[in-house]
Amino acid sequence: MGRNSKKTSAGQPKSEAMTKLRSDITRQGLSRTPHRAFMRAMGLDDEAIAKPMIGVVSMRGEQTPCNMTHGFQVEAAKQGVAEAGGTPREFTTISMSDGIGMNHEGMKFSLVSRELIADSIEAIVHGLAYDGLVGFGGCDKTLPGVMMGMLRCNVPAVFIYGGSALPGRFAGRDVTILDSYEGVGAVMTGGLDEADLARLERSCLPTIGACAGQFTANTMAMVSEALGLSVPNVSMIPGVYVERANYARRAGAIVMEALARGGPRPRDIVTRAALANACAVVAATGGSTNAALHIPAIAHEAGIRFDIDDVDAVSRRTPLIADLRPGGRFTAKDVHDIGGTAVILRALLDGGHLDGSCLTVTGATVAETYGAAAGPDGAVVRSAAAPLAPDGGLAVLKGNLCPDGALIKVAGLAVLVHEGPARVFECEEDCVRAVEARAYQAGEVLIVRNEGPVGGPGMREMLGVTAIIYGQQMGEKVALITDGRFSGATRGICVGHVSPEAAIGGPLALVRDGDRVRIDIENRRMDLIAGEDELNARRAAWRPPVPRHKSGLLAKYAKLVGQANLGAVIHEGGAEWPWFDH
Repeated sequence: MGRNSKKTSAGQPKSEAMTKLRSDITRQGLSRTPHRAFMRAMGLDDEAIAKPMIGVVSMRGEQTPCNMTHGFQVEAAKQGVAEAGGTPREFTTISMSDGIGMNHEGMKFSLVSRELIADSIEAIVHGLAYDGLVGFGGCDKTLPGVMMGMLRCNVPAVFIYGGSALPGRFAGRDVTILDSYEGVGAVMTGGLDEADLARLERSCLPTIGACAGQFTANTMAMVSEALGLSVPNVSMIPGVYVERANYARRAGAIVMEALARGGPRPRDIVTRAALANACAVVAATGGSTNAALHIPAIAHEAGIRFDIDDVDAVSRRTPLIADLRPGGRFTAKDVHDIGGTAVILRALLDGGHLDGSCLTVTGATVAETYGAAAGPDGAVVRSAAAPLAPDGGLAVLKGNLCPDGALIKVAGLAVLVHEGPARVFECEEDCVRAVEARAYQAGEVLIVRNEGPVGGPGMREMLGVTAIIYGQQMGEKVALITDGRFSGATRGICVGHVSPEAAIGGPLALVRDGDRVRIDIENRRMDLIAGEDELNARRAAWRPPVPRHKSGLLAKYAKLVGQANLGAVIHEGGAEWPWFDH
């Protein structure tokens, strides 16, 4: 043994990095007798108590199919921790189903849940002095929530996505949950009958797992790999595939290796260059607009200012190379079948669009981890030299309607300039009623305001209304602008994340019915066509809306939350806890 090695109480070699453990504060000495008694009550013996305590967090439960894949993977991760010399400590946190919460008041709790997840991980890891963490994510906000918690705690940690559902089959083609949303609009226009919609409802989501397209969950899963926080090349394996157990078991081993080496820890991995890598994979795959909210929030936990303009800068220089739904043809399973996320990262490395020197949780660099992966197949994924489009799938707009930025997904979008009269709605429900009644006209710009982080509160996601519009064959004939959010499954001329939001006096609050609004994606602008004197007069007359929630979680959130361009975060960010000697 080397001179820095010692023996654990169980007689195993222990590196210098592990001689001082955070968890020692809970078990060493006379005064910790009661603490050890609690551990013994959970079935731990002397040997287990002496080992590193590794948290294993998931959302296994019955709120959403997205997280119902976690059970067997959690057990495998715990096995991996135990085999590598640790004591796994399982706990769970919440998950809000965006699907079941969509298009009603419940969606206001979706983005809030991201913060609750990060907060709960912080409470357990610091409160119980765990030495490391394996974190699972599934439904949309669980992925960034877990990664934010990992960075906030900054103990050796590994992220693993629970996996997507398999696509369904309907009318001879692959379908996803998005087809059911758009099918509602098709029924309203006579393009689909209710019997066929009922068949589609029963076939579009045939297994547990997250939504199968490049919606928010799969986008953030790829982000976790590009950041270096994940077990390599696990993201696109469908959630029901048994091979996931081997990757989860590896996650347990990786966290123990990092603990033994003294790193890398999450803040060693998540650098400005790594965040740019994350943005590149979003752009290259036509990923969810929600990533432009979550990547800045992850950066914030690391003490790095990284805003919507940084996301845009990477998107402008990164080619679109993956032909994925909703803008394209393929699903997560198709990516898995050609070699997984590694194929996309290899193509971006070869094209010079990733910083290969960034670290991953294994201690290897991104280039070392993905540089020898399979090459693009030419259909699901193209090379960076022969892309689907020369720049990424997201665009940040600026202008007098959104001085701090707004966001649109351009992957698959044919119409890049839209100008028309505004139809103003003060909340999502008012807009939904008009759309369901088909009480709107081609060429209009539908404005849904007071749905931002503060105004909602909670920045609701609006797949329900956008999918109906698309199902009514109006997807690129009208535009929809909001200070709320759109789903990763949204397509059409849909501009979200308008900052600053209407509820705090942003320019969106000044729009009136009939005002002309111009969206110019090619020039990255969105403007209200009105004179400055008129806008100043409206601004002087504006009064803030009465808060919709005066108590409870949403009222508290509205008092704390910041604007979308900085990630809609609720605390200062970046601080290390001083209690433990890391």
